[in-house]
Amino acid sequence: MARRPRGTLTAAEPVQLLHRAARVEDALHRFREARARKRGLTPTVIPYSGYGSSGWVRVLCRVLLTRPAGAEEAEKARYRSIRGWRSFTSVPVNHTEVTIIAGGREFRVTTDRGGVVDTRVDVNLPFGWNTIQLTSEGSAIVDARIYVVDPSVEFGMVSDIDDTVMVTALPRPFLAAWNTFVLDEHARRPVPGMAVLYERLARAHPGTPVIYLSTGAWNVAPTLSRFLSRNLYPAGALLLTDWGPTHDRLFRSGREHKRETLERLAQEFPRLRWLLVGDDGQHDEELYGDFARDHELNVAAVCIRQLSTGEAVFAGGRSSVEEHGAGTSVPWFYAPDGAGLSEQLTEAGLLPEFS
Repeated sequence: MARRPRGTLTAAEPVQLLHRAARVEDALHRFREARARKRGLTPTVIPYSGYGSSGWVRVLCRVLLTRPAGAEEAEKARYRSIRGWRSFTSVPVNHTEVTIIAGGREFRVTTDRGGVVDTRVDVNLPFGWNTIQLTSEGSAIVDARIYVVDPSVEFGMVSDIDDTVMVTALPRPFLAAWNTFVLDEHARRPVPGMAVLYERLARAHPGTPVIYLSTGAWNVAPTLSRFLSRNLYPAGALLLTDWGPTHDRLFRSGREHKRETLERLAQEFPRLRWLLVGDDGQHDEELYGDFARDHELNVAAVCIRQLSTGEAVFAGGRSSVEEHGAGTSVPWFYAPDGAGLSEQLTEAGLLPEFS
């Protein structure tokens, strides 16, 4: 059997002074990993959907230690309803090698402190959805989906998750803990009309890349992916963030994660004009307003889902940002559900009438 040509990527983290909390977390991870391997747990790659364009793709996955399972059992586990707290009991494998098989080539990268791979691979894949393979330390090869954007496409969607596509209705101090450790995707409610709106937008703009951008941790990515699929939202990349301490601070910054991701998308897809969708209960208006002022040509419109009075109380009030669209010609639309936003987008000519 012919050997695949190989490529090598260097994904080692730069040498830096870690925050004390990060050093404590690393020590705990090493202890848990040693114990888990003694109990016979083996590495398993958890694939996430990625995206790319001509000549490159962004690959996302996480490596965890799990009990060995046959192929049939592993396939069933993908669709099993699992409460979020279980995703946090798995042990991440830090700084281990992951092999990416894409376009008939092999690339080797290294997981970060949380067992996550988030890397760019220079490879040519056909436009549209593709499947690549991932493995680590001789683990079973798993498939990961990659959406490659045609350079001729000029429209894309970036959507928040909490209170934008999924109703949370919980006080902010308890929201993350409840959604992360308690609920499974069956207990989460979709925002009325949003899935229909997204599907209409995807059909109206063929080849549209869809990005779901959230401040949630990678641990809950499988649960969120099942929720989006179960409620018929268009398939797309899910961009989450690290859980716990970072190299320079006690806890991650969700706002910075969103801000940096938007900047990265503007650089990666300079021709795309994004429809930015969020809600008025967090910082979406401020973030989208700043991005629209800095990258006006990259924003087609901003859609803000208005929370109900009760939801706004739970969310800690509505955004206090005023004149968020000042200084740009980017249109802003407000409505409490997908139907209201759909009507406004149709009137603005960004969405065709129902045929």
